Amino acid sequence: MRRLIIRPGALGDLVVSLPALESLRADYTEVWVADPNVPLIRFADKVEGIGAVGLDLLELGLAPRRLVERLAGFNSIVSWYGESRMAFRDSVAGLPFEFHRALPSGSVHAVDFYLGQVGQPPGGVPRIAGMHRDPSGYAAIHPFSGSPKKNWPLEKFQAVARGLAIPVEWCAGPEEELAGARRFASRWDLAEWLAGAEVYLGNDSGVSHLAAAVGTPVVAVFVATDPAVWAPRAERVKVLVNPDVEQTRAAIRGSWLAAS
Repeated sequence: MRRLIIRPGALGDLVVSLPALESLRADYTEVWVADPNVPLIRFADKVEGIGAVGLDLLELGLAPRRLVERLAGFNSIVSWYGESRMAFRDSVAGLPFEFHRALPSGSVHAVDFYLGQVGQPPGGVPRIAGMHRDPSGYAAIHPFSGSPKKNWPLEKFQAVARGLAIPVEWCAGPEEELAGARRFASRWDLAEWLAGAEVYLGNDSGVSHLAAAVGTPVVAVFVATDPAVWAPRAERVKVLVNPDVEQTRAAIRGSWLAAS
């Protein structure tokens, strides 16, 4: 069985769907994901970026013949790409595509939603394979997310950091303004840095999901979204909903001490 798995989406979308993706492993497994997420897929025989392979060109009628031939070489193609785009579905008619909705619905946790789509029981925990966790004595803080409405105020993160008895290192994306923050060209490098933290603090964000997936104790602050659906899933995750600074600082201390 030769299977292709196509999973578009941002960092958090990938992490919460990892247990479902891994359950689809076949004799030969190829995975196509958003280009920045390629380094995080370690269970497949081959990994490619959706942009790099030119998948979006299919519905425009501009895809090279070799891409169509490549798709035809799979016995099974499980795709979260193009489910609601009829032009794309029409362009791959006759190929062994199985489409799934890319965004969770209802109140089911995202991990379980994706597992259910592929016929697997709930309860999976995302893990980044091949990651060695070696804490190096700092608290990692990422005070941003993909949407401003999900962000706890930056000044509250800064107030929490000032009261911690552990060195703090900050990280930010390329477009996020934060002086002195660490920035990573590769998401694998980001994952390794998160794995080196004693504890992590962040919003409902892909980086928070990644921190949990590498095994770092996580304190996740939710201000606008539903943690029943989107909380990072791991053994050492503490979710706070609209907390104050002292509650957050106490949660970090507790998570750090519990992991020591």
